[in-house]
Amino acid sequence: MICVRDSPLTSSLGALVRFPVLRAYNLRISKTGTIRVGKLSRAKSPPGLPGATAPHEHQPTDLRLGHIVRLLMEHATVVVSGTKIAQEISSSRSEVWRLIQQLRSMGVDVAGHPATGYQLRAVPDLLLPEILHPLLRGTIFGAHLHHFYKIGSTNTAAMAAAAEGAPEGSVFLAEEQTAGRGRGANSWQSPRSMGIYCSVVLRPAQPPSEVLVLSLAAGLAVRAAIQQVDSRVNADLKWPNDVLIGRNKVSGILTEMNAEATRVRCVVVGVGVNVNQGSFPKDLSATSLRLETGSEWSRVELAAALLKSLDREYRQLTGDPEARSSILRRFTENSSWVNGRFVRIEENGASFEGTTEGLDERGFLLVRMESGVKTVLSGTVRER
Repeated sequence: MICVRDSPLTSSLGALVRFPVLRAYNLRISKTGTIRVGKLSRAKSPPGLPGATAPHEHQPTDLRLGHIVRLLMEHATVVVSGTKIAQEISSSRSEVWRLIQQLRSMGVDVAGHPATGYQLRAVPDLLLPEILHPLLRGTIFGAHLHHFYKIGSTNTAAMAAAAEGAPEGSVFLAEEQTAGRGRGANSWQSPRSMGIYCSVVLRPAQPPSEVLVLSLAAGLAVRAAIQQVDSRVNADLKWPNDVLIGRNKVSGILTEMNAEATRVRCVVVGVGVNVNQGSFPKDLSATSLRLETGSEWSRVELAAALLKSLDREYRQLTGDPEARSSILRRFTENSSWVNGRFVRIEENGASFEGTTEGLDERGFLLVRMESGVKTVLSGTVRER
């Protein structure tokens, strides 16, 4: 889905370790290097911990948490003393204990106590900047990673940050969304640490009419990332913003922009991927990668693959004059919906039926009806 926000444009442009061995959720993660994150921010501990007060929903995750995780990963076979950790993060041992408790509340399996020191039992599958940064070197997404334990919507946070001047390549990740958004008024279920909830800020030097192609490129990036992790999974692209396995949705894309009539100020591409959910409400036609493959996936590995794939697509789109035609061709090749599918289109309270006949040069869907071919600019596409 593509939405226009805070802009003279008002119409939608598209539908938018047991000791001493680690149990690795991600066997491909190598030991992380030192990351200079500047002055480490402080955050209150979550509810239920000794002396804790509830953090603001939109408060970024304390950077010291990632620093502790990296330190424990670098010393995976030994116990790390609270004193050493305190020195590393310029804090006290009592503060280290509170942060360890906070990590545990986030699902990180840390053994130990202030008197004995600490050690990871398993590599944490958290989308922390300290873990992702080494995996994203060379992309536009490695420098400005923002992580939230809980947030309303990563897209909302990214749009607000973009309006305040957030640089291109800023990434907003959450373990949980309480108000995740899909197309239109639809919500996106975002249970804690089960999926990937990610939004990126882009500033392409393009007119607003080009943004739909960017949304299609994001779908290609999601599909490529899934296949990079497990080539057996054959995902289907549904125009304009869904990724399916069989008949069920595994990923959705929400693209929003702030634009003038002829110039895009910023674009936020939000991606939700169902990764390790074990079930869904019966009224949702949804699935997860875990349900489809029978095994748990590393969210870290998949998120890194996704952002690297999106980086490739974006660089090509903004630097290669032939990229648009390549995106449209590849989307068509990897979609069972674009050609020869009898569909029902629901748009602005009205509906019509017809057979899909490809994409036009802008990326809009063509549907043949008895009266001729209609160009679908936005709406819900359903199979008949």
